[in-house]
Amino acid sequence: MTEAPETKAGQAGPGVERLFGVGAHFAQVKSRRHPTMRSFVLGAKSNLEIFDLVKTDTQLAKAKDVMAALARDGKVVLIVGGKREASDAVRLIGKRLGVPYVAGRWLGGTISNFTEIKKRIDRLADLSAKKETGELAKLYTKLERVRIDREIDKLTLRLSGLTNLARRPDAMVIVDTKHESHASKEAKQAGIPVIGIMSSDCDLKDAAFPIVTNDASKQTIELMLNELASAYEEGLKG
Repeated sequence: MTEAPETKAGQAGPGVERLFGVGAHFAQVKSRRHPTMRSFVLGAKSNLEIFDLVKTDTQLAKAKDVMAALARDGKVVLIVGGKREASDAVRLIGKRLGVPYVAGRWLGGTISNFTEIKKRIDRLADLSAKKETGELAKLYTKLERVRIDREIDKLTLRLSGLTNLARRPDAMVIVDTKHESHASKEAKQAGIPVIGIMSSDCDLKDAAFPIVTNDASKQTIELMLNELASAYEEGLKG
């Protein structure tokens, strides 16, 4: 089982006011609340339950400490979030940090059958390199190149964010652990600690480092991921 990184306290959350400003306090309706989330709910407004943002801010600060420690220790972090509200931010943060990410549909076996996934990643890298150098044009007929181009497009769609994933990740950041249930399950089975950006309909036990907040808000997700990314960048400085 992968152990959680040792952290040095020092990171701070963005503050309750900033969290409130992006709508981080909005939870799901009470009927959708998972039993493990009860202690994070303050009350309700217009049928929506409201999170205690003091707790959210504290959780985010702890998660930032973890991100900084992972960066300092040279660990591999995989960011996952394929739903509409999260995909753009996940892609941007992944590219910004130079870490692997999944901003679309989770490919089953990414962790549990990584050996096979790595073969596909290597296949994509090989075909892409040969296409760029013009080697494909020398080795294959026009019809064969059409088929290869289709294969490249298909592999790129599924694996474009994973091309620098050389081994199984040491930790994962997952936006909406319920929506990304397959990724959450594979992480749990492999003993990989998860930083989970998760709303009241998620199971708290799916994340070693939960950040209980509004995971249906694009603004909230962007703030959370940017805060985690900044902490990671601080950790890279040593």
